[in-house]
Amino acid sequence: MSQRPFIVAIDGPAGAGKSTAARGVAARLGFAMVDTGAIYRTVALAATRRGIALDDDAGLAALLPGLEIRFEPPAAPGAAQRVLLGDADVSMEIRTPALSLGASKVSGRPVVRAGLLDLQRRLALDAGNAGAVLEGRDIGTVVFPDADAKFFLTASPEERARRRFAELQAKGDPSPYEHVLQDQLRRDRDDSERAIAPLRPAADATVIDTTPVPLDEVISRLVAAVRERLAARGGRP
Repeated sequence: MSQRPFIVAIDGPAGAGKSTAARGVAARLGFAMVDTGAIYRTVALAATRRGIALDDDAGLAALLPGLEIRFEPPAAPGAAQRVLLGDADVSMEIRTPALSLGASKVSGRPVVRAGLLDLQRRLALDAGNAGAVLEGRDIGTVVFPDADAKFFLTASPEERARRRFAELQAKGDPSPYEHVLQDQLRRDRDDSERAIAPLRPAADATVIDTTPVPLDEVISRLVAAVRERLAARGGRP
């Protein structure tokens, strides 16, 4: 019987660098990348397009079965992987501040979390994967509590808001830093206080504060830790 893919869970609040770190770890190890945050953003986008309120459990339950969400390789080296809703590339559309908050709202609905668990696990456990890196807020606690390696990345609210502000500026978004920081704090509060799968590190996760650490170094630390555990399991990468 073949081993299941090696599962790496990277959790943490928005702006802690987990998406960049997850992409870097996946690229260096040749693992699949499952961006669960992008999945929730896409659900929020689909609901908004159809006029479904983000707290309408019945509407969201009816929406989920028909959604076709998948990932495709980046269009260019170094770019992020593409997120498709049906045949439409929504990679850029889901990265707005409004959909960041929308993702936080729908991710707090039990019907959505339950409806997406199977999709997340199937994407990670595909037989063609040597391993998979999943990033989100409850990967190590709910989606894969038995993940082979668990990490929780964090950073100060100000540093996380600064990173998001720089990202938005690069995209031409005029949102002032103060607004970005307030959105950040509101999302942190919503994610940490929700009743279902609140944001918190798994008891056995390695916690890394990325505030003073360059992301390249964070990626190197994670890759080294994963390789050590792979070696112990008899894996290759």
